[in-house]
Amino acid sequence: MHIAILTFEGYNELDSLIALGVLNRIKSDDWRVTIATPSPKVTSMNGVVIEQMSTLEEACAADAVIVGSGIATREVTEDPAIMNILRGLDPSRQLIAAQCSGALVLARLGLLGGIPACTDLITKPWVVAAGVEVLNQPFYAKDNIATAGGCLASHYLAAWIITRLRGRDAAEGALHYVAPVGEKEEYIERAWRNITPYARSCPGARLTHQPRAAAGQEAAPPEARPAAAARTPAGLSGKDCA
Repeated sequence: MHIAILTFEGYNELDSLIALGVLNRIKSDDWRVTIATPSPKVTSMNGVVIEQMSTLEEACAADAVIVGSGIATREVTEDPAIMNILRGLDPSRQLIAAQCSGALVLARLGLLGGIPACTDLITKPWVVAAGVEVLNQPFYAKDNIATAGGCLASHYLAAWIITRLRGRDAAEGALHYVAPVGEKEEYIERAWRNITPYARSCPGARLTHQPRAAAGQEAAPPEARPAAAARTPAGLSGKDCA
C-alpha cells in the first residue's frame, strides 16, 4: 500500500509533514508513505529542504494521494509539465485528498466536479473562482475524494485515509499517539466528529466503477457484477469495514 504526499517548492511543512508522521504510525511491511516531489529536492516556505522519496508519476499510481499546500500552489497549477503528470490521478482507483491550497490543484484538474471543498482562507477566493463551492468547515469527503482546510486539519486527512485503508481502530491508534497528553480523548473525539459523517463503513465498496442500474431497474447482485480485483488496491475490501 503506497500513500504519496505531493509536496512542491514553497510547501507548507505542517501540511505535508504532519500527515507524513500520522500516516507512518501504521507499522506494516506493506504500508509505505512517501513525499512525492517534481524535483530531487524542494524547499519549504520557511527554508526546510527535503529530498524526493517518490516521483509524481509514482504518486499517480499510488493507492492514496494527498496534495499538499504551499505558497506557490497557483504557480504549480500553471505549470503544464506538472499538471500533465497529475492528470494521471484517478479517484476511481485511488483515494485522493487535498490539504488547503491543494484543493485548487484538484479544482484545476477537474476532479472536484460538483463536490464542495474545504481549503484555507487565503486560497478560498481562487477555489471559488475555479467554480467550486467552499465550505466553512475543516474537513469534507465524498466517495474517494477528501479536502481539509487549515494546517492543523491535516491529521483529519491522514485519519480518513487510514480509516479507509486499515479501519477505524488503526486510525484511532495513530491519532492517540500524536494527540496532546491530557487531551487525547477530547482530541480524538473532535477528529471523529469531523471525519465520521464521511467515512463509509466499508472502505473498498466504491473504489471501482460499477454500472448503475437504470431508473426502475434493480441493480445486479454483487456476485453477478464483473470482477474488479485488478483495479482495487490490496486491502480495500469489505473485511476492512470500520
